[in-house]
Amino acid sequence: MKDQRESAADFTSKSTRDSEHNNSSRNYDTNSITMPFRIGSGYDVHALAPGLPMWVCGIRIDHEKGCVAHSDGDAPLHALCDAMLGALALGDIGKHFPDTSAKYKGIDSKILLKEVYNLIVAHGYRIGNLDITVALQRPKLAPHIETMRSTIATILNCPLTSVSVKATTTEKLGFVGREEGIEAYAMVMLVKSL
Repeated sequence: MKDQRESAADFTSKSTRDSEHNNSSRNYDTNSITMPFRIGSGYDVHALAPGLPMWVCGIRIDHEKGCVAHSDGDAPLHALCDAMLGALALGDIGKHFPDTSAKYKGIDSKILLKEVYNLIVAHGYRIGNLDITVALQRPKLAPHIETMRSTIATILNCPLTSVSVKATTTEKLGFVGREEGIEAYAMVMLVKSL
């Protein structure tokens, strides 16, 4: 056992020395490194209140409550914007569309998504695929999923098969379960344009 520990220590030491030598002999310009794909994640949450419109994944849902927000409060699209921006280390939605600006008061989140998409394209990337999960106790979103997918695919100029939208409840647990809010998670893979 002692011999094994010594040989493992010797190996670790040699690996460290080799790694340091290899790194010191290279002059990396990190700005010139182009990755074939980038992955980002996003999250958003909004409170719900009576009498407001409810927008989810770009479509209006008939419900007695809607999102309290500076924009239209479309949490899934906001999460998706953050995922896309994060994939290229471009900050978040608040940096690009601050909620302190009157310009974005009540704005349709599909417009924000299109602007983020144009920014991604300007950086030489396109959508590989994306996956959104929406947590909402009521109303049921299943009847609207295909329209949501189609709406997003059209904005992002990608195949419908590249867009996944899923909905879940929280089994009446937490603020979502008490119908006090909506939350959304998004993952995206961006692919380098040819």
